[in-house]
Amino acid sequence: MKYLSTRDKTVRMSAAEAIEMGLARDGGLLTPEAIPQIDRAFLESLVGERYQVRAAKVMALYLTDYTEEELLTFAENAYGPDRFDTAAVAPLRKVDGDTYCLELWHGPTSAFKDMALQMLPQLLSAALRKTGEDKTVCILVATSGDTGKAAMEGFADVPQTRIMVFYPKDGVSAVQEAQMVTQDGENVGVCAVVGNFDDAQAGVKRIFSDPAIRETLEKRGFFLSSANSINWGRILPQVVYYISAYCDLLRDGRIAMGEKVNFCVPTGNFGDILAAYYAKRMGLPVGKLICASNCNDVLTDFLRTGIYDRNRPFHTTMSPSMDILVSSNLERLLFDLSGEDDAQVRAYMEALAKTGRYEVSDTIKAALAEQYWGGFCDEAGTAAAIARYYKDYGYLIDTHTAVAASVLEQYREATGDRTVTVFASTASPYKFCNHVLTAIGQTPEGDGVALLDQLNRVSGVPIPRRLAALKGKARRFDLTAEKPEMDGVVLDFLN
Repeated sequence: MKYLSTRDKTVRMSAAEAIEMGLARDGGLLTPEAIPQIDRAFLESLVGERYQVRAAKVMALYLTDYTEEELLTFAENAYGPDRFDTAAVAPLRKVDGDTYCLELWHGPTSAFKDMALQMLPQLLSAALRKTGEDKTVCILVATSGDTGKAAMEGFADVPQTRIMVFYPKDGVSAVQEAQMVTQDGENVGVCAVVGNFDDAQAGVKRIFSDPAIRETLEKRGFFLSSANSINWGRILPQVVYYISAYCDLLRDGRIAMGEKVNFCVPTGNFGDILAAYYAKRMGLPVGKLICASNCNDVLTDFLRTGIYDRNRPFHTTMSPSMDILVSSNLERLLFDLSGEDDAQVRAYMEALAKTGRYEVSDTIKAALAEQYWGGFCDEAGTAAAIARYYKDYGYLIDTHTAVAASVLEQYREATGDRTVTVFASTASPYKFCNHVLTAIGQTPEGDGVALLDQLNRVSGVPIPRRLAALKGKARRFDLTAEKPEMDGVVLDFLN
């Protein structure tokens, strides 16, 4: 299967080349030329299988220059017991008769990003071998909190790789920052950016598209790639867990084969819910895709009106991984819904860059209304959802999961739809101890890592072992830069 740029579909490359490149040179996102289809027999074949087997079989449909045996080896490495704290890898927790929570945070960094970023380094290393690339790849990452740590954890000391992570100064939780600035590995670097996530993301995209920087790095023996969800190697492993969740519901007799399931996903950059859309496009019986935003509700407005407008206040919230106003992965959805009209997508992205706004065609508006429902949850609603789940279900959830729980409730009240629904839990509550403690009626006794023990004492929920290991760990990185200085940070890192 070949991969196309969303901004120029004459650009065609293999899966290995797409994963290696990360972002097309024209700024477009690399996307499969066709969506493989799955049927009842395919789903039945997965019901009794382990997560690792499911992952290999689903990814093999897209990565046709990798063998299924290779992919199974990668999946065993990525999702094994030394990395994940449950054999289920992405377990489903029943909340009530028609509501389930898909826990995606059982990996080494306690966030859903591990589901893809334990796999991506293996896909990329194999891609370097398959393409005969002898230069060292430098992974550039902009993070709103979780991607950075998960990417560094995945790429730490991987041969022929370097990784530089940029995060918004004062825009991540204390635990998220501690995870990043204490990261081990001789090939990793971290830098805080003065500004928000959109500033960091724009800086990384600018570096990618700068031919002078690429030429300089090439002379030094490096080339750039991405571990953000602009890289197809990030999106594809996320498609797996939606299919896996459906298979778990079948296995446990919660639904019948062919019965539709809704998915509710908290998202800022649109990658996680885009993966659910691809699973639906493949033939997974999915009803509504419920897109949950926090106060940064640009996606909610877009799904309701067809107008994307980032010209609005940026809010720093208790769910920082969703504090985003420029949702990069929306470009892939527009490409698909426009019938792969690259000129149309290019015009939207040019308008976004120039004016911060675009309005999609009536055809796309109709498709959005059919496929999606968008809602948002403010800070009070987020705290209330945490409190309600803890009180009513004895279930401790984090601030991002709480946004999904609240928006799902809004959706059901608005529509009356009681279809079996799975909402995604994207992080451990221990990554946001202060807000979780406050929400359940406790007064935080300190900040950051110091609060892990208090939340454990109050809730009885075990602390993820790698978060517990942060206590007393020495800080390695203290670099801070303004957005225009990011280029120099990268050049110094790769000197």
